[in-house]
Amino acid sequence: MSTDAARPTTPDTAHSSSRGPGPRHPAGEHAPPTADGHHARTDARPERAALGARPGRNGRHASPSDNKHFRNVLGRFATGVVAITAVDEATGDPCGLAANSFTSVSLDPPLVAFCVAHTSTSWPRVKAAGRLCVNVLAESQRQVCDRLAARGGDKFAGLSWSLSPAGGPVFDGTLAWLDCTIESEHPAGDHVIVVARVHGLDKHEDGNPLVFFRGDYGRFHA
Repeated sequence: MSTDAARPTTPDTAHSSSRGPGPRHPAGEHAPPTADGHHARTDARPERAALGARPGRNGRHASPSDNKHFRNVLGRFATGVVAITAVDEATGDPCGLAANSFTSVSLDPPLVAFCVAHTSTSWPRVKAAGRLCVNVLAESQRQVCDRLAARGGDKFAGLSWSLSPAGGPVFDGTLAWLDCTIESEHPAGDHVIVVARVHGLDKHEDGNPLVFFRGDYGRFHA
């Protein structure tokens, strides 16, 4: 998820609230302990192997040019979700977008990065503000994510928020916030990679993160 209408890309039931069976573990690997503290058997071969199938044997399914397959495979990498907010300099109204393509980049200087689709209608407003605030969303903030991922309308209507020290919108319940300015932008296919310099940051609320995995939201259980 990196655009106004984008959906972060899928949560597994072993550690999330999403539907479907938990992850399988190939033979020879250590499976996690079960609820009673015992380890599951690891001598059983995976279902596909038992059928004699090999991952990627069909060239169509192994090709990165298959957009659906590409998204499904990359969706197996679990991420958190952030809200990137700012105050529109022209109108004074808050603006923002949701993204799951967020990462730390450097400690010295303090840099972070995220990706935004070229089709985003909110990014030009956030960029024009000159400074932005990254909100690390909690599992209770699904509504915030859905609102910011939608196109059009007042995305902040009905949402509670306050201003960070640098003047960026911070949603109530957010786990942490980072005040940033844009350091550089790097075109990358149908997205742009935004590198931002952190000028201030702090934790905001305690709780568990909003998780995105295999095209759905879920929860993290330590």
